[in-house]
Amino acid sequence: MATASGDDLRKELTCAICLDIFKDPVILKCGHNFCRFCICMHWDENGGDYNYQCPQCRSVFNKRTFTKNYLVQNLVAKMDDLECLGSSQAPQKPLKAEGICEKHGEELKLYCQTDKWPICVVCRESRSHRHHMVAPVSEVINDMKMELKVRLMELNWQKSQCIKVLSADERTKNEIKMKKEHLKEKIESDVCVLVQFLLDERDSILESLDADEVAAMAVIEDNLKLVETEAAAVTKNIADIHNHISGKTSLESLAETFNEVVHSKPFTDLEPVNCPTEMMYFSGPFQLIMWKKMMHVLHTMPQNLTLDPDTAHPSLAISDFDTKVEEALVRNQEPELRGRFTRFCGVLATAQYCGGQHYWEVDVRDKGVWYLGVTTEGSNRKGFVTLTPSAGYWSLCLQDRLYANGEDGRILVADYWNSPRVGVYLDYDNGHLSFYDAVTMKRLYLFDTCFAEPVYPFFSPGKNDPGSRLQICHYY
Repeated sequence: MATASGDDLRKELTCAICLDIFKDPVILKCGHNFCRFCICMHWDENGGDYNYQCPQCRSVFNKRTFTKNYLVQNLVAKMDDLECLGSSQAPQKPLKAEGICEKHGEELKLYCQTDKWPICVVCRESRSHRHHMVAPVSEVINDMKMELKVRLMELNWQKSQCIKVLSADERTKNEIKMKKEHLKEKIESDVCVLVQFLLDERDSILESLDADEVAAMAVIEDNLKLVETEAAAVTKNIADIHNHISGKTSLESLAETFNEVVHSKPFTDLEPVNCPTEMMYFSGPFQLIMWKKMMHVLHTMPQNLTLDPDTAHPSLAISDFDTKVEEALVRNQEPELRGRFTRFCGVLATAQYCGGQHYWEVDVRDKGVWYLGVTTEGSNRKGFVTLTPSAGYWSLCLQDRLYANGEDGRILVADYWNSPRVGVYLDYDNGHLSFYDAVTMKRLYLFDTCFAEPVYPFFSPGKNDPGSRLQICHYY
C-alpha cells in the first residue's frame, strides 16, 4: 500500500509537459500546475502572449500570467525527504552498467534509487535493500538520458533567451549610436548656422568699420594737405617780410613783396574736419542687434501668441492686447459659444498648429497656480475637463509643486518652482511637447505622443486667486 500511495503521489506531482517531478511549480488561472520552465517554453512555442491554450484543459489566455504554487513545492520537497529516508551516507561512485558485485559475485543488473548505487539480485533481497526503491540499470540509464534530454531542452531554451536579450541589447546599442550620430549632425549643423551667421555679421560690421575709417581718413588727409599748403605760403610770406624789414633791400624787391603780401587774396578759412571719433553707429548694443537679426535664421524662434477671448471662461479677464489673462472679480456675461470653456478656467490662443516646430514663453511670475499646454481642436471644453492625453490635453501645472498631467494621474516634476517664465516647445510632426524653464532652458518634462488633429496652445491662471495673472511673452 505504501508503494502504491507513493506512486500516486508521484503521479500527482508530475508535470504534464516534461513528465517529471515538478521543478519550481507554478499554477495557471485554470488551476493546472506545470514546471515554470516547461510552461514558459511551451507558451513561447505555442502562441506567445496571445491565444495560448493550457496543455491540459485548453483554456485560452491572452496574457502570460501564473503564480508560484508553494503548496505543490512543499509536497515535492516532502516526497524527496521520504524517498531519501534511510539512504546510505557512503560516498557515491560512478554508475557502471556492467560489473560484478564484490559481495555476491553476481552481475550488477539493478540500481538502488534510495542509496544511488548499483546492486545485484542477491543484494535486492538482502536486509539492507529490502525496502528500497530498486529498478533495472537499463531503465535507470534510459531515465537519466531522458532527464538529460529535458535538461538539454532547458539549456537550449536558456541559450535562446540569452541570444534574444543579446540581440535586443545590440539593436538598442546600435539605435543609440545612430540616434547620437543623427543628433550630433543636427547639433553641429544648427550651431554652425549660428556660428557662421555671427562670423558673417562680424566680418560685415568690421568691413563697414574699415570703410568708415578709410572715408574719414581721406577727408582728413585732404584737409591736412590744404592746411599744409596754406601753412607753407604763410611761412614764406613771414620770412620775406622779416627780410625786407630788418635788412637792406631795393625798392623793386620791396614793392614786389608788398604786392604779393598786401594785395594777395585773403587766406582760406581753415577748420578741422568735423568727424566724430566715437563712431556712434558702431558703439550700439551689438549683442542685441545681432540677436534681433539672428531670429531670421533660426528654425524655431519665440512666437508672439495672442489669446482668443471667444474661448475664455466667463470668469477670466483678457487684457494687454490679448496677451494677459487673470481671474476677474466679476463674472462676465459672455455669449455661449461652441469653443468656450464653461467650467475649467481656461483660454486658447488664436494660433492653430497642424505641423512644424513652434515655441512660446509664458510669464508666470509670482503665480501660485497655473496650467499650460496644448489641446486638440475637438477636445471637450464644456463642464468638467479631464486634463489627460487621451482627452486631448497635454499640460504642465503648478499647485504647490510642479506636475505633469499624465494618463494615470499627476506626475511629479519638481518639488519647488521659482522661475518667472515657462517655455513650451511643440514639435508636431515628431509628436513631442516639451516644457522648459525659460531662464535656464532646462527641460522640465517631455510628452511623447502622436497628434492626430490640429492643436491650440491653452492657458489657465487657476481659480480663487484674483489679481495674479499669466502673460504671453513677446520679443519682437
